[in-house]
Amino acid sequence: MKRNNMIAMILAGGRGSRLYDLTNKLAKPAVSYGGKYRIIDFPLSNCANSGIDVIGVLTQYESIFLNSYVTVDSRWGLDSNDAGIYVLPPREKAGENLNIYRGTADAITQNIDFIDNENPDFVLILSGDHIYKMNYDKMLREHISSFADASIAVIDVPKQEASRFGIMNADATGRILEFEEKPAHPKSTLASMGIYIFNWKLLRKLLIADDKNNKSSHDFGKDLIPQMLKDNRILHAYKFKGYWKDVGTIDSLWEANMDLLDPQTELNLNDETWKIYTEDTNDLPQYMGPEAVIKKAYITQGCVVEGEVTGSILFTGVKVGKGAKIIDSVLMPGVVIEEGAVITRALVADGVRIAKNTVAGKAGSEHITLVASDIKEEPKETPKESAKESVKDGKDSKDNKSAKDVRPAKESVSVKEERSAKK
Repeated sequence: MKRNNMIAMILAGGRGSRLYDLTNKLAKPAVSYGGKYRIIDFPLSNCANSGIDVIGVLTQYESIFLNSYVTVDSRWGLDSNDAGIYVLPPREKAGENLNIYRGTADAITQNIDFIDNENPDFVLILSGDHIYKMNYDKMLREHISSFADASIAVIDVPKQEASRFGIMNADATGRILEFEEKPAHPKSTLASMGIYIFNWKLLRKLLIADDKNNKSSHDFGKDLIPQMLKDNRILHAYKFKGYWKDVGTIDSLWEANMDLLDPQTELNLNDETWKIYTEDTNDLPQYMGPEAVIKKAYITQGCVVEGEVTGSILFTGVKVGKGAKIIDSVLMPGVVIEEGAVITRALVADGVRIAKNTVAGKAGSEHITLVASDIKEEPKETPKESAKESVKDGKDSKDNKSAKDVRPAKESVSVKEERSAKK
């Protein structure tokens, strides 16, 4: 059997609607991060580093790119005879119609046959859209020693933020006594990370019972975990200490990228003992022109910088023209910033071109500006007032999914400002 007798199932079918245009044609786990990575690289690398040889990746929304990306299992050293990464989309079965995944638990239920074929003792359930490094084998050892039916990874969060998460109330031994889904008045600050280890034989029975319950939403947090507590099952809280980020909004994705510029960050991507593996590119080394000014920046392969970059992350193949200024911003792969343009506190989506002498973003803005489509040069006529208002309101109408309102370089405009939303 496998080295630790545990397989992993990564839930990677989410849309990530609060990332707006970044996920219009791309599943959230496939979104770029940290100069050269994708979000899905983190749970996959954690599995490989933890000695987990068999991984199922459950995809659904806009999965074409994600499916092709994760099946190159050699990136994570999982291409041996008894190892592999398996893409598991919803599928039509004999005597049944094609069913989409109705919830996190249902996604596992629909793949019971896959898990049975591997015959593990334990199943690790993961989310495919969080940024963190974690040793799952260490969690498994604690799960076994606590004689738990299920273990849930938790992280201590600030009291004022606890109402945004599923909160676990546990006793001094770590046994979970109560689960509260986004409580208005949380009793503790132990937030669920959406990482579970289950004893497979028990989970299998619970999933089959849940599938037959017409009143269930078929979700681990809403249905299975509360049912296990009701049945007096032993649920153990595994306390994780380290970096963990749910990058579900433009602001949080920008923050997670900016964290890499902090020399004291807990997310050390240079750690040789716990590498994060990803797709290698054939781009040339980065080039800094004679007039380039670089201050505290992450600059990846294939970048050409002839302007000024301060406190920013430049992904693969970014071009920054002469006189252009990039300040506290994240530029995703293939972005082109022409001469004299100024980008401040913005996240610029893949392949976007920003014309010379235009501006996006604003210093001190409450939210991060998302630039999801090309910004062209200032037209001779003043843009219509209705377009300006749509940008200010952050509306996503058919005519303005990615606002293109621009101003001369001495003014600033919020091309599209991410609005706060409760998780």
